[in-house]
Amino acid sequence: MGTPGTSPRLGSLVVRAAGCVLWRHHPVTGVLELCLVHRPRYDDWSWPKGKLKRGEDPLAGALREVAEETGYTAVPTFELPTVRYLAKGRPKEVRYWAAEAVAGSFSPNAEVDRILWLPPYVAHAHLTALQDADLIPVLLATLRERSDALALLV
Repeated sequence: MGTPGTSPRLGSLVVRAAGCVLWRHHPVTGVLELCLVHRPRYDDWSWPKGKLKRGEDPLAGALREVAEETGYTAVPTFELPTVRYLAKGRPKEVRYWAAEAVAGSFSPNAEVDRILWLPPYVAHAHLTALQDADLIPVLLATLRERSDALALLV
């Protein structure tokens, strides 16, 4: 039996991955910033993400990828839409979470040689893949809704 929305035959061919739109408030200005990673293998800018290990929980995999690629510990805040596309001719599905960076520091590695912390509108223009940029408005709207809801509770 395949994943809902896929045939049993195609379900096993889907490359499953997970990642995060990692965010923080700038330590001095308080401005919201998003973390982009540069992968030299593809020469692209994207969100931290990667393939899931066999049997790995998608959220655990997303947080693992953030730690491996950025050096940051993250706290997930909410799930974002799943992104689907073809990668090397195979269907790929990436589950994403918004996650707040709470501690850590970046060290370049073989997979990711640079990261950037950028305001959302700059990050949007800097991302290589359009489907990655599509997550920013969802992230901002949900953060705004949660902020408004918190303000009502105070």
